[in-house]
Formats: sequence, structure tokens, C-alpha cells
Amino acid sequence: MTTKASPYIPNTDAERELMLAAIGVRSIEDLVRDVPAQHRFPHLDLRPALSEFDLTAEISALAARNATPGEYACFLGGGAYRHYIPSVVKSVVARGEFLTSYTPYQPEVAQGTLQVGFEFQSMICEITGMEVANAGMYDGPTAFAEGALMACRITRRQTIAVLDTVDPRNIAILDAYSRHQDIKIVVIGRDDDLPEDAACLMVQSPNEYGVVEDLAALAARSHTSGALAVASVNPTSLGMFRSPGECDVDIVAAEGQALGVPLSFGGPYVGLFACKDVYKRQMPGRIVGRTTDTKGRVGYALTLQTREQHIRRERATSNICTSTALIGLLMTTYLAALGREGFRQVAELCYHKAHYAAAEIDRLPGYSVRNDGPFFHEFVVECPRPPAEINTALLDHKIIGGLDLSDRTPNGMLICVTEVNTRAEIDRLVSALAEIGPR
Repeated sequence: MTTKASPYIPNTDAERELMLAAIGVRSIEDLVRDVPAQHRFPHLDLRPALSEFDLTAEISALAARNATPGEYACFLGGGAYRHYIPSVVKSVVARGEFLTSYTPYQPEVAQGTLQVGFEFQSMICEITGMEVANAGMYDGPTAFAEGALMACRITRRQTIAVLDTVDPRNIAILDAYSRHQDIKIVVIGRDDDLPEDAACLMVQSPNEYGVVEDLAALAARSHTSGALAVASVNPTSLGMFRSPGECDVDIVAAEGQALGVPLSFGGPYVGLFACKDVYKRQMPGRIVGRTTDTKGRVGYALTLQTREQHIRRERATSNICTSTALIGLLMTTYLAALGREGFRQVAELCYHKAHYAAAEIDRLPGYSVRNDGPFFHEFVVECPRPPAEINTALLDHKIIGGLDLSDRTPNGMLICVTEVNTRAEIDRLVSALAEIGPR
């Protein structure tokens, strides 16, 4: 086999010969001999290589075909949200004190990253009202699923009750996490009784329709049955609503993207996870602790790492291997920049702007707002036409419409409004919807 030099693979021919000799083979062909011949070096029908200048121009032209928030007024939410991110966030993230976004195993060279992890945990505890938080999870939906598995370990029960207003995508991830562990999932309504062997009641607030659930009442129902209350929350809503801790929730999960993380075409994001202190030994992931060294100086280190890489596999509470420290740094800087009052102001703007939009849309012929309780910054609109048709028409008005929920509610569309949506944008959406109207 002839090898072709690549600017991205710096090994020389001599270095390759040394590596092959070290593992006891004479050629690359010998190394891959067990792979069927037809699959070893398949022909790739690739276009000729482009220069960097031409490639940049082509990629830019492809990117220009996207409808992006900012250029378009955006009212799409359903789990990922557009918020204003102060310029200081990007500047702080680029500083050299944050040596690595990987797991900071060596505290002597990763004090900046570890300090951010500690502050990240502290801020999660403050906004959720919980006693202990970990240093981050993969994302919100997987953190929610990990909360259910944690409840099963604590209660030694194998049934998970899920409220029927939880996003079906979250339930699908929960199913993927639990299906091979002899765990049963039961979806129930607000007024249904919990199964006698329920390990937990899983709640989403605001729920998939944007409605704020009564966490205190749901937590009380769980505890009456000997189950734990596990809640997935929108962290922005905690700027103005009672925290899960105040409502006696046992385990809290959240997607941290709304707190300073750009939409980024779906990731990477960061999962938030917190619980009552009594359950911390069953918490997945890791915890950063603060201490002092022999000279009395403040230092940080990983305190709790109940991962299968560190302890016996049967005792591990998680197999999370990837650190979300870089995304956690974005979130921590965002919250520090906003402060308590700024955080509350963002929540209030989201709330009031969404209610203004809902009131205006509800007045339009053929449209009606369908919510069975107080909502935060999302609400369901029953449309006079299929939402897919309306969203396509809205693009002609430079508007990204809402999330199509017609598989769950007739012609339902989930509209999201945040603090970045101006009154002019909202009024333009209302005018466009009126123009589109019924067939």
C-alpha cells in the first residue's frame, strides 16, 4: 500500500516503521489483515480537494441557506431557547486560567477549571433551592433519566411513574436508559394514583406545553406513596417562580443551555443535577470540593467521583465520561454577569412578553390559545391550518415559527417568546398569522 503524505498526520515513514515493528507487524496490510478485503480500503467518491479560500466560500454559501435566529424573528423553543448572552461571557471563556474543558483530574494544573466547577455547583444550588449539585451532566434530558435511576437505587423499587405532560422525547430517553435494567415506566395523569411500587414521580415544569406545574402538590403526592419527586425544570423560570427545593422536590434536573449557551445547532449543552443532601452518595457524575492546603491557601479538587472508572462497577452510579466544564463555564459566567436582579428581570421579561403574544394571537380569527394553567414563556396555539403549512408561510415573512405539536393536539403549535423578542417582532408574527389565516 502506498501512503500519501497528509498535513494533518505528522508521522514520517521512518516513525511508522518503528511503530509497526513495536507491535510486531511488517506493514499496514498485516495490521488490517483480519478485515475482509472488500472493506479494507474502499474507494471514496470524493470531490477534488478545494483550496482553503474556495472551501470557505462554499461553506459560507451553504450556511447562508439556513434560516437563523437574529436574521429571522424566532419563536421556536421546545427545549432549546434563544436568550441574550452578554459579551463578557465569551471573553471570560477564552482566558487561559481555564486550562482544559476535560475532566480536571490533576488539581495542581486545573485550579481555574475546578474553581468554576465549584461555583457552577453553588449557583445551581442557589437557583434550584437544593442542597447539593454535581459538576454537570451530558444534557438536560439524560440528567432527567439519571434522576429516575437514582430514585430506583434509593427506594429499591423498579417502577417509574411519569406525568403525561412530560415531553415524549424525555420519556424516550428515559426508556433508553431503563429498558435493560428491569425497570417499568408507567405514564399517569395528574389525578391518577401512583403505582404502589413507584420509585418516583417524574414531572416537567414548565411542562411540554409551557404550563407551570404545582411542584409542591406533586411532591407531596409522591411522598405519601413512599416515592421520590424528580423534576425537570426550565432554569430561567426559577428567576421568578418558587424553586424545586422550596417545593420539597427530592431530585432536580435541568438543561442549562438557556443560561448563556448559544443554540449551536443542537449542542453541546450541559445538564444540571441537584438533590437533597441525604441522597448525595447516590448522585451520578462528580462533585468539586473546596479545601485548604498545608499553607492555609484555598484549593479545589474532585471530591466525589462515583463513576465506574474509579470504583467497583457494581457500586458505580453513572458511567459519565465526558466533562461539560466548558459549557458549565459559559453558564457560570452568564449567571455571574446577570446577578440576582438581572436573572429575575430576564424571567419576568420572558413571562410578560409571552403573555402579550398569547393575548394578541388569541384574538385572531381561527386561532386559540390552549393552556390549562399558568404558563411561562411557551404556550400552545390551536391553528386553523396544519402548523407545518403555517411555518412554511412564516418563513416568507422572515419568521421562524413554533414547534409543531399536531401529533399531540389538533393543529397545535408551541410558540416560544423570550426577552430577545421585541414588541415589533411579536406584532409582526401576529400580523403574519392573521394574513395566513384559514384556507
